[in-house]
Amino acid sequence: MARHLITSAIPYINGIKHLGNLVGSQLPADLFARYCRARGHEVLFLCATDEHGTPAELAAAKAGKPVAEYCAEMWAVQAEIARGFRLSFDHFGRSSSPQNHRLTQHFAARLDAAGLIREVSEMQMYSRADQRFLPDRYIEGTCPNCGYESARGDQCDNCTKQLDPVELINPRSTISGSTDLEMRETRHLYLRQSAMKDELERWIDTREGWPVLTTSIAKKWLNDGEGLQDRGITRDLDWGVPVRKGDAPWPGMEGKVFYVWFDAPIEYIACAQEWVDAGKGDDWERWWRTDKGADDVRYTQFMGKDNVPFHTLSFPVTILGSGEPWKLVDYIKSFNYLNYDGGQFSTSRGRGVFMDQALEILPADYWRWWLLSHAPESSDSEFTWENFQASVNKDLADVLGNFVSRVTKFCRAKFGEVVPEGGAYGAAEEALIATLTTRIRAYEGHMEAMEVRKSASELRAIWVLGNEYLQEAAPWSTVKTDPATAAMQVRLALNLIRLYAVLSAPFIPDAAATMLAAMHSADDRWPGDVAAALEMLEPGHAFEVPEVLFTKIADEAREDWQARFAGVRG
Repeated sequence: MARHLITSAIPYINGIKHLGNLVGSQLPADLFARYCRARGHEVLFLCATDEHGTPAELAAAKAGKPVAEYCAEMWAVQAEIARGFRLSFDHFGRSSSPQNHRLTQHFAARLDAAGLIREVSEMQMYSRADQRFLPDRYIEGTCPNCGYESARGDQCDNCTKQLDPVELINPRSTISGSTDLEMRETRHLYLRQSAMKDELERWIDTREGWPVLTTSIAKKWLNDGEGLQDRGITRDLDWGVPVRKGDAPWPGMEGKVFYVWFDAPIEYIACAQEWVDAGKGDDWERWWRTDKGADDVRYTQFMGKDNVPFHTLSFPVTILGSGEPWKLVDYIKSFNYLNYDGGQFSTSRGRGVFMDQALEILPADYWRWWLLSHAPESSDSEFTWENFQASVNKDLADVLGNFVSRVTKFCRAKFGEVVPEGGAYGAAEEALIATLTTRIRAYEGHMEAMEVRKSASELRAIWVLGNEYLQEAAPWSTVKTDPATAAMQVRLALNLIRLYAVLSAPFIPDAAATMLAAMHSADDRWPGDVAAALEMLEPGHAFEVPEVLFTKIADEAREDWQARFAGVRG
């Protein structure tokens, strides 16, 4: 049994996320966590809301609520939506937690003691209209790298280039829209990432098998221009982790908070402390401290490509620079972007399907299957309603759902609602078992390698095998001349339903649970010996015909949703 620590990039608190956010981190992380648990491994799967920084302040101001109240409400909303999508977090925490405050201040003190923090007097944007310094996310303008007109002061979402606000062309305040900005002197703390460049590069070179997307982004930021740059880790904000050296004040930093991208990754560790404090676990250190047993943990992070620089550079600098025995990530699974129907998702224009809306119109499994089977791994992918309809109707309804329906209804009609006895395997059954064994081992290989689309393709191929067998065996004909053989064929097919439930649970957990319940089976053991797995339901075992697993999407519904979520053009 292995031990797997799994974290998903923590979503910003500012509103409900769209399907692209879901498939870029949380959903594939859940797939892997469910698979690891199914194989008998010990898993700690953590996520949280990212509650500090300007996104939270801006969203709260727009909602007309105090930022703490807004964050508490949105955490509850995001937690409920996560449950709706069956995301199996062991704990869903909050970066505003006392645990994260303490741990962030602890790391800052350790880094300072190691000489890795320097105080910098710098010029920063000040808005005369707003009468305040503007942290990077309070400033928007044109990206000097790609020309994108809504680049933020810390990063361009279009080309992913990390920026400083002074680099923006035609900068403006996101609070008031004012362009009446001037540079004024202020003091901030900088993390001396440049001093850690060689150690960081050596560490990255020891990571095995990272996706090309992950390593290419990491190497780009390590070696781009003048190399790894020092990074400001404080901001002039009211909401955030107060700048302190552990329990002591930090002279000259009164009224400032740590930069959200400094404290947010630390929440992964704090989340485990929250997990214990919530009574869900009893020892967080064995997951995070290599001197407390975490040296045998396999740590995997899931994230969109825009998060990669912070997780391959800044956060490892924090961990390595602390000089303490913290667990470092072993594998980073990164994803490209999911686009929407010929364009991009847009909150402001109401364009695209957001997570709450998706659950209003269809159950979670429909979305989980499509998103995972079309995950943007090697390149950006695109959601279209036509493709979604076709995938649901063909994969879920026609292949899997139809198989379950045909087998259970036929057995009920000819043998009753019990597994029939009689007959012995022939060449067709032995060939099916051999092919299934090969396919299942390939499926396991793809899942262990976190090859999401290949895993989905292999799972669908396993479903197809059952349909092909049923079509060839044709028990509805065989029963007329050889009832014993027909009974064996149906018994095998009923066991396939149980097997499909176990194999499919990481992708479509609700449907899998329905199939197991219909087979009156609580045994969800992973199939080692496929032949033995296909004899789990013995003759005389009762079952029931389930409700339709998946309803097909009609053209009228697809057209209605396509119009509803098109948003405002232009």
